[in-house]
Amino acid sequence: MQIGRSTLTAVGELRLAGEPIPTLEELLALVGGRVPLLLEIKTDDDVGRWGRALLEKLTAYRGQYGIMSFDPMLVRSLKAHSPEVRRGLVIDAELSSFRRKLALSLAEPQFVAVDRRAAGEAWVQSLRRLMPVYTWTIRTPDERMQAQVQGDALIWEADGRP
Repeated sequence: MQIGRSTLTAVGELRLAGEPIPTLEELLALVGGRVPLLLEIKTDDDVGRWGRALLEKLTAYRGQYGIMSFDPMLVRSLKAHSPEVRRGLVIDAELSSFRRKLALSLAEPQFVAVDRRAAGEAWVQSLRRLMPVYTWTIRTPDERMQAQVQGDALIWEADGRP
């Protein structure tokens, strides 16, 4: 199922660990501003639709949040239309040097989230002198130990948690 092309009813039938997947409104209500949120947006190349819809839902939220995406055009749009929103570019280790530089130039992010497999590379450490570098996805204690040295914040799941 491709969520971006599904109805809200169909998405509501999906389960994660036996529980329904919350809508963004439900998630924001549940968190209630008690902790900062880092939202990763996958646009499926539909920046106009996703950007507007996302910001519409976040307008009333009073908690801290940041938005990150693999899509440099969404990050660029956030800078242009909502400069107060903390914005980041997600970068896969497999992205070519040319495409990575182009994405960074287009996005002008305030932070990057880098695939942990690339965290030790020179280009990542160069970026780290300019902005915070988050590393993803940390799944094991060994990955956590390495990422703590090479990045400023960890994006984890399972046993990679702090």
